[in-house]
Amino acid sequence: MAKLEDIISNAIKHEDRSGYFAALYYKVTLKVKEGIAAGQFGDGKNITRLDVQFANRYFYAFDQWQQGKPVTGSWEVAFNAIKKRSYLILQHLLLGMNAHINLDLGIATCEVSNGDLDSMRTDYNNINLILASLTYGVINQLNVLSPFMSILGFRGTKSNSMLVQFSLGNARDGSWCFAEELALKKGNAYDDFIVRRDNEIAELGSSLIKNKGFLKIGVWLIHLFECKKVSYIIDMLNDFKKPYKKDLKGFKL
Repeated sequence: MAKLEDIISNAIKHEDRSGYFAALYYKVTLKVKEGIAAGQFGDGKNITRLDVQFANRYFYAFDQWQQGKPVTGSWEVAFNAIKKRSYLILQHLLLGMNAHINLDLGIATCEVSNGDLDSMRTDYNNINLILASLTYGVINQLNVLSPFMSILGFRGTKSNSMLVQFSLGNARDGSWCFAEELALKKGNAYDDFIVRRDNEIAELGSSLIKNKGFLKIGVWLIHLFECKKVSYIIDMLNDFKKPYKKDLKGFKL
């Protein structure tokens, strides 16, 4: 948690858009902790290991990027977008989710499964339910920051909706299928399969910010009226932090 808090506080201080995804991820981490405490997961220790391994992939990528070192193509697309003022808040969040769910989650799941991927399925699904519930909640929250956001049809009723292009359900299911295939690979084949997956996910990330036709006009219009104060946006996205601060004692990530 301390690492996430540092990323968020530094992003607020320096008006850095990297704090958008970090604030969303903070909510996820808190919700997972709640689930563990409530016995929501079949194996609390097992899900904690997955949660930590999952988060560490993000932290490693973030540190590498901060130091100017190579990162996966999926994260490179997301981090490079941080420099762009023309992208929507939602696009920044989706790019981070794209890299973290579509690539990192499958790898982390495979790594902590110890060869028994089936034993992870229930807890994996529970984490995905948390991701889904928080994501749609954040989208509703973004209506305040992006008053014109409904133009793009974020309820998924239009073919040009960004949420249709990046279906969370498909992303989670795809991540599990990726983990299943990855678990069968050994040696160089394991690494090569991750590289191929990364290339595919990086391409998907690029499609989220290369808008055409009506979607391009809609994004421009939404951005025109969207809140531009980075620190304020991060603070709003990070509103989950305060009520649960008292519950973080003894929980480390």
